Amino acid sequence: MPRDERRALLLEAALGAFSEQGYHATSMDDIAERAGVSKPVLYQHFDSKLDLYLGLAGRVCDEVVAKIEGALASTTDNGERIEACLHGFFELVDRPGSGYQLVFDSDMGGQREVAALLDEARRRCAEAIGRVLQEQSPLTWDECVLLGSTLVGMAQSAARHWVESGSTIPRREAADLVAKLAWRGMGNVPHLPEGHDGTGREAGPDGEPPAG
Repeated sequence: MPRDERRALLLEAALGAFSEQGYHATSMDDIAERAGVSKPVLYQHFDSKLDLYLGLAGRVCDEVVAKIEGALASTTDNGERIEACLHGFFELVDRPGSGYQLVFDSDMGGQREVAALLDEARRRCAEAIGRVLQEQSPLTWDECVLLGSTLVGMAQSAARHWVESGSTIPRREAADLVAKLAWRGMGNVPHLPEGHDGTGREAGPDGEPPAG
């Protein structure tokens, strides 16, 4: 089996074991048995249980960022972008086996290496939103990222509450409700005058910055 495929198989086994037993109660023997490999094979790919968890956390973080970036790229309508971001977030949190809750809502977040991964994922999401805002508003980069971080925090908090409270609100309705609240705020962000491109210069006739 190619190394990448073996690594993916081991991460899936770790996800299943951690989800069922918790990180602290799971041993490397448990993961090796679940993956159908010997423990020496497991150690060929991961140095420790923490290394396995970090590999899993990195994969989940990349999926979170990809969800947000994909939602932002799916349309040019900002209201629809917010809806897509919220729906993507709720789907990920709700999907069995996604690993989101295991990574983002775990006491492992107190580990320095894990905390760094989570912070990096939140930063990447906030900056992805910030780039869209910067193209359309006169706000500074720091202001755009601050608003992006606020939207990410709102999505994360709302989705977590929806799951943990056992809400009776259907997922799509819950995401739509939060998206409406977010749009009421984001819709008031000042926009650049027509004919400007987000760089502070007037755009050319085709919407491109003028030469020079």
